[in-house]
Amino acid sequence: MIHELFAYLCVNDAAAAIDFYRKAFGATEKFRLTEPSGRIGHAELDFDGTTVMLADEYPEFNSLRPRPSESTPVTIHLHVDNADAVVARALDAGATLEREVQDEFYGERGGVVRDPFGHRWNIGHSIEELSPEEMQRRYTAMMEQ
Repeated sequence: MIHELFAYLCVNDAAAAIDFYRKAFGATEKFRLTEPSGRIGHAELDFDGTTVMLADEYPEFNSLRPRPSESTPVTIHLHVDNADAVVARALDAGATLEREVQDEFYGERGGVVRDPFGHRWNIGHSIEELSPEEMQRRYTAMMEQ
């Protein structure tokens, strides 16, 4: 039985990442475990009721961060009240824009940013409720263009 699922991010500077996520997304720090050297081995952030875990890179355990200049296979979807405002706040905090905020075929308004630590965030809010069939119809139409 699965009780919970957490995103666990590996970053190059966990203290700076915690500060970025606080400024960009309003996250609050729950706690952190710090080595005497200053490297953060584990931290937990509260994203308005959802926990995101993160740690500094640990190459000795093959726990490696994404490289901001390279593609990443993982996207974190952040569902918010106002995607335009959150994307703007993330950009002000140091994120880079990958896709401008726009209305999407699947009933959301959203955009995509890459944080300074290499993680991609799809930030959106609902603009209409759609059935899976309607989403498929719109997706097919879009892909046929």
